Amino acid sequence: MAKKKLTIEEKLQAALVPAEEQPYKVPENWCWVKFSVTYDNVSSSKNKIKQKDYQNEGKFAIVDQGENLIGGYSNNEDIVYDGELPVIIFGDHTRRIKYVDFPFIQGADGVKVLQPKNYIVPRYYFFGLQSMQIPHMGYRRHFPILNKMGFPIAPIAEQSRIVARIESLFAKLDEAKEKIQEVLDGADLRRATILHQAFTGKLTEKWRKENSVDDKSWEFTSLGNICYINPKKIDTTNLDDNMKVSFIPMADVSDISGEVIGNQTRPLGEVKKGFTNFNEGDVVFAKITPCMENGKSAIIGKLKNNVGYGTTEFYVLRPKETLYNRYVYHLVRSKFFRDKAKSNMTGAVGQQRVPKKFMQEYEINLPSMPEQQEIVRLLDNLLSREQSTVTACEEALTTIDTLKKSILARAFRGELGTNDPTDPSAQKLLWEILSA
Repeated sequence: MAKKKLTIEEKLQAALVPAEEQPYKVPENWCWVKFSVTYDNVSSSKNKIKQKDYQNEGKFAIVDQGENLIGGYSNNEDIVYDGELPVIIFGDHTRRIKYVDFPFIQGADGVKVLQPKNYIVPRYYFFGLQSMQIPHMGYRRHFPILNKMGFPIAPIAEQSRIVARIESLFAKLDEAKEKIQEVLDGADLRRATILHQAFTGKLTEKWRKENSVDDKSWEFTSLGNICYINPKKIDTTNLDDNMKVSFIPMADVSDISGEVIGNQTRPLGEVKKGFTNFNEGDVVFAKITPCMENGKSAIIGKLKNNVGYGTTEFYVLRPKETLYNRYVYHLVRSKFFRDKAKSNMTGAVGQQRVPKKFMQEYEINLPSMPEQQEIVRLLDNLLSREQSTVTACEEALTTIDTLKKSILARAFRGELGTNDPTDPSAQKLLWEILSA
């Protein structure tokens, strides 16, 4: 029996989302339609498209593939054109939406290329997809659910106004984001400059003049001459093996803050052999890759029963009377020290370590104890302010991303101030198209 032909009214009702199922209210001259009626699936197995036809603006790909092979597109720059891959990815763990504006290789399994219907401006469709709350559940499980979701359709003229408004607002946010990112990108250089000035005496030039300290008062020596490197373990003969002591694994030293972030304890008997021993005030420095390069170093604070142990991948630096522990802490945390240590690493790839000889023979130009303390005071202040700047920038970037999401959400609720209630209704346009 031949399938009954639907009337225009029936087609319209099938395309519209019932009022009780609409996610939120939109302006009167808008309408909610089911996502399934917003596009032509131009990549179906029955309608293969030649690669050259994928170049047309306004087509979209929905992809769920691995990181290096994205629906048959390759991240290899020798294969694809420069720029972002022109895909919308709905994967199990990620979602990326890109507008197609340059050629790409025909996709493999899991690819869908969508072309918006002629009552939808392509860039409006692109932003609309970004605004949708689409769950991550993989392509094959995902698409039937996606097709049942609603999509808000504004009048054609309003769609173009919304696109223009979004792009104008996004351009301003992107400009701000670029400037903030420039500040972030310069953070490492600023820190390096501050530390270089500290350890070459430039930072305390004024202090020396005010305190009548000779510029030639600094003395060259080696790290091994001014601190004990991996000093002898404490004598535990008369200590109870059940006594709780502090234990610091590598994971409990933050490479961001340069502090011990854990508070573990273990019985002395479990750790007194096979682990590194340290005292309060010692500086620990990670000697293995990549922890060393990442800056895992800390000053040991209060210890349980004044006894501490940790990973054998720490060097323990215990300053002698001429060295301030916070001074050597800032030294070994500095990028120029870590870069020098990295160039002297030995061992197999992936298990390289800084040799003890490097630590012992590292040459240091050492100021007096009062000047070390002044340097540390200035460093703590300057680096704290620098970290505050970085934190503020990171928060600002997050705010910008949140603002973009808010703009998209408002745009597809008709809340950007662009809607003209006198525009012909979207539902009327849809009726006319279905009638054609």
